[in-house]
Amino acid sequence: MRWLTLLALVISPFVSAVTLDELQQRFTEQPVVRAHFEQTRTIKDLPQPLRSQGDMLIARDNGLLWDQKSPFPMTLLLDDSRMVQAINGQPPQTITAENNPQMFQFNHLLRALFQADRKVLEENFRIDFTDAGEGRWSLVLTPVTSPLDKIFATMKLGGATYLESIELNDKQGDRTDIRLSRHQLTPASLTHDERQRFAAP
Repeated sequence: MRWLTLLALVISPFVSAVTLDELQQRFTEQPVVRAHFEQTRTIKDLPQPLRSQGDMLIARDNGLLWDQKSPFPMTLLLDDSRMVQAINGQPPQTITAENNPQMFQFNHLLRALFQADRKVLEENFRIDFTDAGEGRWSLVLTPVTSPLDKIFATMKLGGATYLESIELNDKQGDRTDIRLSRHQLTPASLTHDERQRFAAP
């Protein structure tokens, strides 16, 4: 009996496969995630890929803040009603859900990607979820709704406890790779400065 118990303890970590439901539960328990990003865009007509890096914040109840540091400063804020972009100190440009509904469909999906929202993903993609072992996973999404299916061939996500990589392959043959690192879950609510940024007009 003791031998069977020991065997169960040894085997159990290997038979506990990651599922999409479990992944969604993991991300649900992360109300605010801050991370460093490195982005590489490979465009077929350009001899060298375009590289950028900076910091990202995804807050379940607020939205997404993309804070690029190099090669030039650029901030992008997405919430339920608007997208605000400011490049290199220029006055911010605001797009609202009313004047660009397609953009906000994409915004909604972008947040669903970061939060592994199964319902939204299943409505818009064919899903291929793979347990990669040792708590790691990969998710290949093939768009099945417009306009996404006209823009993207596939979206590939990977990680473990956190989302660590995003690969976007578009219909033009271009590719965007995003690597996320230095994840932080604390503080679990927005700081005063972060709240101010989401509240800014």
